[in-house]
Amino acid sequence: MSETPPDAHPRRIDCVLICGGVWHDIDFARLELLKLLADDPAVRTRVFEDYENIAAIEGADILITYTCDITPSLPAQEALKAWLARGGRWYALHGTNSVLRLLSDGPNAGLWDAPRWAPLFMDLLGSQFISHPPIAPYRVEVADPDHPLVQGVEPFETTDELYHLETHGDLHVLLDTCCTEPGTGFVEAEAAPGRHPVFYIKHHGAGAVLYLTLGHCRGHYDLQPLLDWWPSVDRCAWDLPVFHDLLRRGVAWLKEPLGEAAGE
Repeated sequence: MSETPPDAHPRRIDCVLICGGVWHDIDFARLELLKLLADDPAVRTRVFEDYENIAAIEGADILITYTCDITPSLPAQEALKAWLARGGRWYALHGTNSVLRLLSDGPNAGLWDAPRWAPLFMDLLGSQFISHPPIAPYRVEVADPDHPLVQGVEPFETTDELYHLETHGDLHVLLDTCCTEPGTGFVEAEAAPGRHPVFYIKHHGAGAVLYLTLGHCRGHYDLQPLLDWWPSVDRCAWDLPVFHDLLRRGVAWLKEPLGEAAGE
């Protein structure tokens, strides 16, 4: 029996999905992202809670992350940098760029701090989360309507965490928003007002990071041990068709340089 010609079928795409951290319904986000990836049978996905399986990252074609307060070790950060430079594509979602510490003493006791403990990681991502106002409706604007990732997307309202970001390097901003309120409960709250990216690309060598700040989600148990029971189940932008459209577009972008058929 003759073998199937290599160009007769799509090539396999190896994906690493990292979902982990605190204060979010990680189970919900993980399942939604796996369902999205399962739409393409060529994508084979390994799932981890952190970045420490360096061999898996180095062997991946594409990377997706939905985390909160998960910082890679320095060896993992260096592996990510090299992987991006070789052509890796990374879709980073929501709290991937967060480092959070609740201060227990001093003048800022009871506030959340965003310590600058991972400068290489934040440089790779292109931003670090600093604060957000209370979850409330806000308008997302289209910064580059001609870019394929947002072509045809209209400005929209969402109820989500509006991320106040410290940005790093040259970002190609696709969506952005205007923050008008302080980041309540955070050390650097007063710096929040201003215009902030919501969806952007940062290039690294032959590779790139695509970042989307939307996508907060929280269930009843996700604030433990700070709070035993949260009274509502919050899905925020996950309830919007446009958010799922941006997820699908981002996954298609991840796969673009890989080609449609084996050998491309």
